[in-house]
Amino acid sequence: MKAAVVTFPGSNCDRDLRMGFEQAGLQVEMVWHKDTALPEGVDIVGIPGGFSFGDYLRCGAIAANSPICREIVRHAEAGGYVLGICNGFQVLTETGLLPGALLRNANLKYICRSVPLQVEETQSVFTRGYKAGEEIVIPIAHHDGNYTADAATLDALEDEGRVAFRYGANPNGSDRDIAGVLSANRRVLGMMPHPERACHAAQGNEDGARLFAHLADALAEA
Repeated sequence: MKAAVVTFPGSNCDRDLRMGFEQAGLQVEMVWHKDTALPEGVDIVGIPGGFSFGDYLRCGAIAANSPICREIVRHAEAGGYVLGICNGFQVLTETGLLPGALLRNANLKYICRSVPLQVEETQSVFTRGYKAGEEIVIPIAHHDGNYTADAATLDALEDEGRVAFRYGANPNGSDRDIAGVLSANRRVLGMMPHPERACHAAQGNEDGARLFAHLADALAEA
């Protein structure tokens, strides 16, 4: 199984994401934003957290127009898997692979702490290692994590079971406490919390390790 982790100018969680994939047994190749192709045989693309292009214009907007993102869109549209975390989630909304937008936190402050999340669905490769309704704890670190969408989009996400995670105590004002959403085919996940920072006992928390471990199992079974 192979993962590609994309690096943009301003990415700062690319190595953390690589370690999350590698700990789960995936082979990882790093990809630069100017690359025009993904590595051969890639099963999943990881878009990491950080501040791509300094968050100028809008968070993720410039990155979403980079050469590699055109290939990520093609990969997703062909049925490939994509995981976008924090800034990666912002990039996915800007590419149109996921609905909604990430706005400035309601309190207008950067927030960096561990928060409780409720697992909302378990029918994706990303969430199948958890139990529906289970509470886990995952770190957040963002200034623009306020997930926003129109009422029709939010209703559709709810009706289709595409809300992956909800905040137990909403830290940023996100609509309906949404912390992560899935694409219609459940092969693309965007989430603001950082599971790659909760993968090892040395990090003080391993609640994120199950996401990567069960993802790897699912890819091996495919």
